[in-house]
Amino acid sequence: MTDTTPHVRQRPVPTPTASAPDRSLRGYRRALVVLTLAVAAWGAVWAVVTPPFQAPDEQNHLNSVLRLAYGGGWPAPGDAYFSPAVVDAVDEAAYHSDPPGRWVHRSDARQFVDADPVPRDERTRVETTTALGEASSGNDVDQMTQHPPLYYALGAGLLQATSLTDARWDQAMLALRLLDVLLLALVVPLAAETARRVTGSPSAGLVAAAFPLLLPQLGHIMGAVNNDALVLLACAVVTYLASRVVTGDLRWRVAVAIGLAVGLGLLTKVMVAFALPTVGVAYLLARGRPWPARLGRVGVAVGVAGVVGGWWWVRNVLTLGAVQPVGLPRDPATVAQVPDAEVPSLIVEKLAQAFFGNLSWLEVRIPGAWVVAGSVVLIAAGLVALVLPGARRAAAALLLLPGGLALGVAYNAWDAHAVTGGLVAVQGRYVFGGVPALAAVVAVAVWQLVRRSERRLALAVPVFATLALTAAVWGIAWAFEAFYRGPGESVGDAVDRWLAWSPLEAVPLLVLLVLAGVAFVAALVATVAWPNRLAAPRPGPGSVKDDR
Repeated sequence: MTDTTPHVRQRPVPTPTASAPDRSLRGYRRALVVLTLAVAAWGAVWAVVTPPFQAPDEQNHLNSVLRLAYGGGWPAPGDAYFSPAVVDAVDEAAYHSDPPGRWVHRSDARQFVDADPVPRDERTRVETTTALGEASSGNDVDQMTQHPPLYYALGAGLLQATSLTDARWDQAMLALRLLDVLLLALVVPLAAETARRVTGSPSAGLVAAAFPLLLPQLGHIMGAVNNDALVLLACAVVTYLASRVVTGDLRWRVAVAIGLAVGLGLLTKVMVAFALPTVGVAYLLARGRPWPARLGRVGVAVGVAGVVGGWWWVRNVLTLGAVQPVGLPRDPATVAQVPDAEVPSLIVEKLAQAFFGNLSWLEVRIPGAWVVAGSVVLIAAGLVALVLPGARRAAAALLLLPGGLALGVAYNAWDAHAVTGGLVAVQGRYVFGGVPALAAVVAVAVWQLVRRSERRLALAVPVFATLALTAAVWGIAWAFEAFYRGPGESVGDAVDRWLAWSPLEAVPLLVLLVLAGVAFVAALVATVAWPNRLAAPRPGPGSVKDDR
């Protein structure tokens, strides 16, 4: 298989027949579609398993979507308030209660298993008179207007297009959760194509496609209402385009496309700015053009990004005195104090824990062994990709995104500690923009460990996919018990509680689970059959083997 990109230098490779590569490419695409559907099904199950508002800031995100849907605009940070409908929804959802799987049981706190679910037909419906909040309502501040409104405008458009603006709050929430699942699904082929681009291996692409299933926290967050879903998609687009750049595609339209992706991401959250170093280094390490030409393309990408979305943050500095103003100032008196000497280790520990699995409001913690094993594997994969020859340039550029995001979170936490004495905002979801890059780097590492043999890598695909699918099922089962199964209760008791809280009746839920099961089985079958589709080692679409 070859790539027709004009700026990519390829080494000659033998092809047994003209039609065999085409068949392999078609097989790859079919397998990629099936894996994408499996990830989408996984996200959809998370969307119906996570109880209402048991994901970070979900009530804020829902409130801001409803504000735009009802023409409430985008007030200055600190001037947006919760609507009466969302206040009632939070109360009906038993938000102020502890899930049974909380890492520390609080006997004096209200327990979720003791709350009585409000019947579906009695739950609050959003109406014109209750959809907008104001200062005189006495409700709390919705701090989400510290971010740009693109994600919320997208959500408002969905509610209007589906006539759910005046639906029950749980129906509107489920629709927005499924929007995030769709955004997650779009990331899968981008991660796969990034890996295929830098290795020339379709098998590497399938490894990258299955990678998201290994992260329970990713499913939890992407199955909730959260603007991080659009950040993830924007970063996935930039990651793929950067992989094209570092492998030699220096066309002007790629630079413009990068600028558009970064700019649109910046209209969602400032986190997307951390993609710019990846872009710059990708052009720095690319071959085929002199320095001035490469710097010119970097300038175009940055300029387009600034025109499309960077202006928002410049405006903040000029009018509000800060890049991202605080929508809801934190009271230092309410923050647990952390000694200075413990800050570095706690930041690392909390960030790793929250990246792999801190459900609800960081209350339900995945077993520590999973966190340690996952962290070791990711660090090892990064080192392999950087040390072994084959795609070191690409790996160096790609790793800057998750690395930069993690350092940004750490710096922000350290800076906040100087003011409050505590550690705040150490959340793994802030690093999720780097997941597509991590998926590609893991695939690169596996490709290198099998000595860049397509045949051996094809044999590894079903092993990796089976591991990922198993982890996906385990993560959902763990979350289900942590959310719904009280001490001494049976699984049947937990299922009854889930059905009572769900926005869906039993039959639609069963259909969803059956479809998810079918998608998982299809993904397993497609990946197990993958090695048989490759009769002999063949290259994927051309890429520069950048360290040969």
